Amino acid sequence: MTLHISRESNKNDKQYIDGELYKFNLKHFPKDLGGRYEEINLFLKDENGNVRGGILSAVCWNWLEIYTFFLDEDIRNAGYGTKLLIELEKIALDKKCDFIKVDTLSFQALEFYKKNGYEVFGSIDNVGRNFEHYYLKKDLDVFI
Repeated sequence: MTLHISRESNKNDKQYIDGELYKFNLKHFPKDLGGRYEEINLFLKDENGNVRGGILSAVCWNWLEIYTFFLDEDIRNAGYGTKLLIELEKIALDKKCDFIKVDTLSFQALEFYKKNGYEVFGSIDNVGRNFEHYYLKKDLDVFI
């Protein structure tokens, strides 16, 4: 057999990699957590239905992971981010998640997450030569 590395990308190849990793992981996770993957997306819209911000996330086994969280600049610091985060935390609790995890860069939303009860559990220095990349987690058992 001869193998080669390719940069060519298509949807089927990506689905194969994701699917095979998922099957591998299922062999190691508790049976009751199998099949627990669900996208959870929340959008903040104005009176005209225009998206002004939102959270793209997913339930993965026993946690919820925030992939993308964005608010238009003119509505930041008005409480909308916290409202979105609280709604997401309620969903995570309803889905019986143990924690939420997220990552952010030092010029993004570190203080926002800390203010909302998230704790840094790791970081990488010298990202983009001038920044840090933070990994945060919020345990949800504090609500039970």
